[in-house]
Amino acid sequence: MSFGLKNNLSLLLLSLCTSLFAGFEASVLYDYTASIECLENPHKPQYDGGIITNPDLNLGLEGWSIFGNAKMEHRQLGGNKFLVCHGRNQPHDSISQKLYLQKDMHYTFSAWFQVSEGEVPVRAFIKTSSGSKFVGAVVAESKCWSMLKGGFTADESTPAELSFESNHTSIEIWVDSVSLQPFTQEEWNSHQDQSIEKKHKRRVMLHAVDSRGNPLTNAKLSIEQKVSSRMPIGCATNKNILNNKKYQDWFTSRFGLTTFENEMKWYSTEPSQGKEDYSVADTMLQFMKKNRIAVRGHNIFWDDPKYQPGWLYSLSSSALRLAAEKRAKSIVTRYKGQLIAWDVINENLHFSFFENKMGADASIMAFKYANQYDPSTLMFMNDYNTIEEMGDQVSSPANYLKKLRQIQSSLSKGARVAIGLESHFRVPNIPYMRASIDKLAAAGVPIWLTEVDVEKGPSQALFLEQVLREGHSHPKVGGIVIWGAWSPQGCYRMCLTDNNFNNLPTGNVVDKLLNEWGRRKLQATTDDNGFFEASLSHGDYEVKVNHPIIKNPSLVHTFSVVPSRNSSTVLLRDSP
Repeated sequence: MSFGLKNNLSLLLLSLCTSLFAGFEASVLYDYTASIECLENPHKPQYDGGIITNPDLNLGLEGWSIFGNAKMEHRQLGGNKFLVCHGRNQPHDSISQKLYLQKDMHYTFSAWFQVSEGEVPVRAFIKTSSGSKFVGAVVAESKCWSMLKGGFTADESTPAELSFESNHTSIEIWVDSVSLQPFTQEEWNSHQDQSIEKKHKRRVMLHAVDSRGNPLTNAKLSIEQKVSSRMPIGCATNKNILNNKKYQDWFTSRFGLTTFENEMKWYSTEPSQGKEDYSVADTMLQFMKKNRIAVRGHNIFWDDPKYQPGWLYSLSSSALRLAAEKRAKSIVTRYKGQLIAWDVINENLHFSFFENKMGADASIMAFKYANQYDPSTLMFMNDYNTIEEMGDQVSSPANYLKKLRQIQSSLSKGARVAIGLESHFRVPNIPYMRASIDKLAAAGVPIWLTEVDVEKGPSQALFLEQVLREGHSHPKVGGIVIWGAWSPQGCYRMCLTDNNFNNLPTGNVVDKLLNEWGRRKLQATTDDNGFFEASLSHGDYEVKVNHPIIKNPSLVHTFSVVPSRNSSTVLLRDSP
């Protein structure tokens, strides 16, 4: 892409303005909201449009130009003004706006789209002289407005052009309420810290007094969290843990949550038709119960044709349907009340083994079976690339939500359906990850990161930390499972330890974050009025008070910090 001298001068000025803008906007909070409804009128632009010129299109064509060989028109419907792109011959023919990107800045993007007919995927791109970067996508509809939310990190400081694409060249693309908001890494970290503070902590005022109620000035407080009720963060395990004391010690000292890597899958529990064997899974579950480790069930069905019991392939459609119902009844009733969740049907956006054999309602039937036999347990869809790979539109947030709605609409009211995001990353696009979870969260169901790992490479540990911090801090993510089950032959994609259970760099990252987010000890001193205020993670605490005049220096006070927006006061009174 080339820019003339005039455009380069304009973009230089815009760059300077953007730099000033970024400095003044250090306190801008991230907007986690997103809409998945198709609305009569779009919402106003987030962040007042950020660095977009004429974001609400109230100023006609100002700031916007033709990209490719399209035609551009300003229209008004009711009180709403918007741009229309028509006369398109190629997918990239569109409207655009020239911008200037700053290296390493995180950009969050949103816009509202409508099309002249049908339901059509529309994609947003940022184009620079070095290439094109996918920003996000949405399935736009006619007669109502749909929100696209996405994001990216700039690889360089450069002139750029925002544009939109659709493979359906015969339709008009309507655009409104466009926003592109930059954040520095420091601002992004601040979003995470603020969200963690709001999601996982509470302000607590401790008040130390003597037996008569008089304040204890400069009292020494030893505060220790004994039980944490933080968001569950766990790690996958496999049968190797049953006979390896080092593995057991390493695992149980860190995690209170796990998923069995393969031991509950159909090919493991019924390798021959009618010959079920749950002995390994049963033994693993008993070990976890003994060590107070919660277990997610993985999985009832897997739609990938490569991972089926061999005897399934020859079954007729009706025979397979009977076998599938028997499978669901057998495993779900066996572990009813013992698991915190089930991955009901794995990867049914990418694969369709059961749909091809049993019919288009196979996924729905799987959830009906699971819900019938254990209605109180959380039941997950589980798939990959929804937040990892922007180019994989098969499992995009829009397609994930479409499948989720199909399942929800066929289940009885009150059925507990949830979103499982496998989270197998190469190079994380953290702004896109956050925006995608925002969009999924609008469905109002629980969201977990279920199989987090990062492929091998020099930045593996760094990328893992980025993903875990983003997941832990997101207001709507309820749990995280790291996909790092140990095997002497090597792990699936990412190990946390070597074969002697010494931490690898990835394991050091996990330990650092578990310590940062988990149980903590705190030493403090009260002020002149006997008060000490702290932001404490949710959980149960013990506190000891040390002061020269107290009568019972060994007295231990206990209190709990529970989720609430209000601060609380804990009275630490000396015994009579």
